[in-house]
Amino acid sequence: MSYQFQVTFDCRDLETMTHFWATALNYSLQEPPEGFSSWADFAVDQGIPESQWRGAVTDPEGKGPRLYFQPVPEGKTAKNRVHLDINVSEGAATPEEGRAGAQAHADRCVKAGATVTGVFEGNNDWHIVMADPEGNEFCIQ
Repeated sequence: MSYQFQVTFDCRDLETMTHFWATALNYSLQEPPEGFSSWADFAVDQGIPESQWRGAVTDPEGKGPRLYFQPVPEGKTAKNRVHLDINVSEGAATPEEGRAGAQAHADRCVKAGATVTGVFEGNNDWHIVMADPEGNEFCIQ
């Protein structure tokens, strides 16, 4: 039996990171509990100090893991030991179509705050290396 899991990100800017990763993965911001119009309204109602607010994005189809974001005071200081690979080219009719789809998605991520740090081209592999708004590396293929 496999286990469900979530991926947790330490971050400085909760709102920027949740919105960015919702865009990057085609996810949705996690809905607040019933009776609340936002997580901020819920946190205020529960007496949770703003410094302890958290955020999450989820796969609207329920297939992928939840991404959880928790603010920390320090910024990123070293290269990731783990990164996400986003495969948007799967199912493309041709390699060229797959690359075009990956490039279009990379362009959307740049508009949402990412930067392109490189492009890897190997014999049977191709991907765009990127960094999210806080410098966490990820790849799009």
